[in-house]
Amino acid sequence: MDHGVSVVREIAAPAERVWAMVADLDRMGEWSPENDGGRWTGGAEGPEVGAVFMGRNHNGWRRWRTKVTVIESDPPRRFAFRLRIGPLGGCDWVYDIEPTDDGCRVTESWVDHRSWALKKIGWAASGVADRETHNRATMEATLEHLAAAAEV
Repeated sequence: MDHGVSVVREIAAPAERVWAMVADLDRMGEWSPENDGGRWTGGAEGPEVGAVFMGRNHNGWRRWRTKVTVIESDPPRRFAFRLRIGPLGGCDWVYDIEPTDDGCRVTESWVDHRSWALKKIGWAASGVADRETHNRATMEATLEHLAAAAEV
């Protein structure tokens, strides 16, 4: 069964601005404590469905790369991408953005589709045994940093 984590944050900035920031995966390292950005590959130049992105990540001294595919791109409401490692599964990262009177409400969600084998491999590669708890903390930090950048 899939599990996941969602974190919600009010941001005093227009939904269009916030969507553009979360969909700019090159810049994700500016607000995420675990992701260091990356680059679009295979001729992709931006956040269109089917576009592939190679990301760089870290946790302490550990470093790893991920290959994600954009699965939803609906500006300024929703942006989602999927990490998939063959039959081992993976996860989805989803940003839902809802306009409010004072800006927007952002919900960042991580949906876990990992097999037990990938959980073991992921722990060895990242040093994170409890991915749900770890992701909740990093997602809270990501949205805090995103808000600080968007609200200027």
